[in-house]
Amino acid sequence: MKPRTVARLLYAQEADMGGMPIRQPLPTQQVQQIDPFLLLHHANIKAPAHIDPDHAGVGPHPHRGFSPVTFIFQGGVHHRDSRGNDSVIYAGGAQWMNAGMGIIHSERPPHNIQEIGGRQEIIQLWINTPSKNKMDQPAYYPLSKEQAPTFLSDDQLVNGRVFSGEILGAKGPIPSQTVVNAATLELKKSGTITIPLPTTHNALIYLLDGKLTIEGFGLTEELHLVHFNNDGDGIGMTALEDTRVLLLSGEPLNEKVVSYGPFVMNSQTQIMEAMRDYQVGKMGVLIEE
Repeated sequence: MKPRTVARLLYAQEADMGGMPIRQPLPTQQVQQIDPFLLLHHANIKAPAHIDPDHAGVGPHPHRGFSPVTFIFQGGVHHRDSRGNDSVIYAGGAQWMNAGMGIIHSERPPHNIQEIGGRQEIIQLWINTPSKNKMDQPAYYPLSKEQAPTFLSDDQLVNGRVFSGEILGAKGPIPSQTVVNAATLELKKSGTITIPLPTTHNALIYLLDGKLTIEGFGLTEELHLVHFNNDGDGIGMTALEDTRVLLLSGEPLNEKVVSYGPFVMNSQTQIMEAMRDYQVGKMGVLIEE
């Protein structure tokens, strides 16, 4: 395997999202997107004990034209949407939504959040949808830790869970509208792994914590996104301490991106249509009870 070289390291700067402290390595001033990946938010927050979980977290809001995906690392997330989906996914799982023509959803702590430690650690990822699928019917795919196919490194020190695509023979069950591989990895200290990836894919990893040595590059520390060049057929890494990683690769869409708030389309006219459709109720209604 020829290892990919590193194009750039992107530090996850602190940001405020509606009063919620998050870290954002993508987009930055230097990098608008790593096609088809548009945005990555990493949040690690204590759920407020004095607020009912039904009123905490992120309240109802719309999306159109992309897939908002939430990977849960600590705690849990209670998802409800205007299509009637209602589910809680806990640590190790993911909630994957193809927003399509439009959907309204909320993401709140589960009712038992205080009993399971009171902390929510999540990554929210935005994956662009091909123009031909942007007005498809919305779909929601919850996947628990137990349902996610796994792989293990030869030294038994690295384990991964695959949510979509295929990595090291493990096939993720979520049908993404964009061709992507999405997995979470837990590397124990000194664990090493080599992961083949399609040469046509754009690829990145994000370190939630820990330290890695990346083959052909060197030391990489927590809260950094590593964007790889498209010059090899895989990536290799060795953990210098226990490290958690989100691994992503995807076939670039090479389409114009026009976004406004929660809508990602291909033209300004389509954005105006999305705003109008939301205002007149075409994306449905979410009444939380």
